[in-house]
Amino acid sequence: MTPPNPGQALAELYAGNNRFVTGVPRHPNQDAGHRTAVADGQHPFAVIVGCSDSRLAAEIIFDRGLGDLFVVRTAGHTVGPEVLGSVEYAVTVLGVPLVVVLGHDSCGAVQAAREATATGTPPPGHLGALVDAVVPSLRRAAREGVADVDGIVDIHIAQTVEALLARSAVLAERVAAGRCGVVGMSYRLSAGAVRTVAEVAAGTPTTTMPNQVPPTAVSG
Repeated sequence: MTPPNPGQALAELYAGNNRFVTGVPRHPNQDAGHRTAVADGQHPFAVIVGCSDSRLAAEIIFDRGLGDLFVVRTAGHTVGPEVLGSVEYAVTVLGVPLVVVLGHDSCGAVQAAREATATGTPPPGHLGALVDAVVPSLRRAAREGVADVDGIVDIHIAQTVEALLARSAVLAERVAAGRCGVVGMSYRLSAGAVRTVAEVAAGTPTTTMPNQVPPTAVSG
């Protein structure tokens, strides 16, 4: 059964992650019968806007299966038009009640941005776009006196939560109407556990949403 509200959806994710961490996964909804059952339609209970890191497979770390999670992944969970459109599709057309930004410790995108900023040497090709998307988080970390990589990762996750709400009026309206919540989570690569680092609860008025982030300076 699909969790009907943000709180229950979040509880389901934490329950699945606990099974994964403790080594007793159930691997739900991964059998042939369920594959057939969801062939004609999907009803995921959470959107995961996650980093593309190969160790951050959402269905595995949350112990879920086919049709449970609507996953959108980019390196450093950066936010662009395609990501925003995918999230808006999930929360409006599919009615998903929870959006999760999923980052992790030792994030390569954050480290690459730090190195490029420190050396003044931009990375080649389209890697520069990823670095540019993380730079606002580095600046925010500097203002807050945060220097360690994992502390910056937490700030970057929170910045992504804010960017989603600032750039998507559709998502902000769903949150304000109490139909969707947004949570930022950080995953520990060695331990396998997630923790919440930012949260905008369903029902949060639009007037108290994060301030508008300029489109040219949005972090992912």
